[in-house]
Amino acid sequence: MPVHTSESIQSHRNRGTGLSLALVSALAFGGSGVAAKPLIEAGLDPLHVVWLRVAGAALVMLPLAVRHRGLLRSRPGLLLGFGLLAVAGVQACYFAAISRIPVGVALLVEYLGPALVLGWVRFVQRRSVTRAAALGVVLAVGGLACVVEVWSGLSFDALGLLLALGAACCQAGYFVLSDQGGDSGDQAPDPLGVIAYGFLVGTVVLTVVARPWRLDWSVLGRAADMDGTAVSGGLLLAWIVFVATVLAYVTGVHSVRRLSPQVAGVVACLEAVVATVLAWILLGEHLSAPQIVGGAIVLAGAFIAQSSAPAKGSADPVASGGAETELSARENAA
Repeated sequence: MPVHTSESIQSHRNRGTGLSLALVSALAFGGSGVAAKPLIEAGLDPLHVVWLRVAGAALVMLPLAVRHRGLLRSRPGLLLGFGLLAVAGVQACYFAAISRIPVGVALLVEYLGPALVLGWVRFVQRRSVTRAAALGVVLAVGGLACVVEVWSGLSFDALGLLLALGAACCQAGYFVLSDQGGDSGDQAPDPLGVIAYGFLVGTVVLTVVARPWRLDWSVLGRAADMDGTAVSGGLLLAWIVFVATVLAYVTGVHSVRRLSPQVAGVVACLEAVVATVLAWILLGEHLSAPQIVGGAIVLAGAFIAQSSAPAKGSADPVASGGAETELSARENAA
């Protein structure tokens, strides 16, 4: 009995830590838009902002890539997949989608990612999922539809919708790949190394897409307007790189290791709520009543999904990763 109690306490601590990390990740990701929009309005191309974001993060994480260079031999497929899907794929598909369909529609389609993760668990891994986890996804997607006010700008451009769905698939890949190796003990790939190489791969891919040699570097040396307040372009870029990218990915990947892809995915839907609220506060983009209600529904969906998670190693239906997402010994020691 004492052993069981100790394991139960450790499981609750891991879940609490994982939820905290997922919330920090959603907050950090959600802050990218309010920092990027003034730079775009000041003259930077959106794809150039994405390239600066990923390339800057790659530069910050370069020492960790050197430190974990053994991953190039042991996990080359994971590093390539993470860079292509979790970094370059999500960004490129989303920005290509919003060039053809309204932002709200693209964002809603992208955040079908958590539903795709549940589908992966149920139909590919052939593991059961709890009804509560599925309900959480449904509520989160419905709430997002209200947050982005999807009804205000529907456009059924087939290619645009296909690109947004591609972003959703890449987002699902982010959660699934973040969980890889979490049950391998001391042999688990270090998440910081995976993220570092993901940024490097993403930078290479986005360099081809964004063509940064055409970038107007002078914008970063000037002040950008944020709802009437002049803010240094360099300061905005620093926020995007250090907080909205490095911190967001690091906390996000660690949260998946502690919660599971499907639960962390639903909590990540809070990113859209955070982005909308920050746009209200910092950019003067006021919230409507449906957006406020939608935000509350997203919160409810995230709460239901994460609270349905069984203890690690439990034989219950999956809403957390079960034994397959058990933390590595290195993370437990931390």
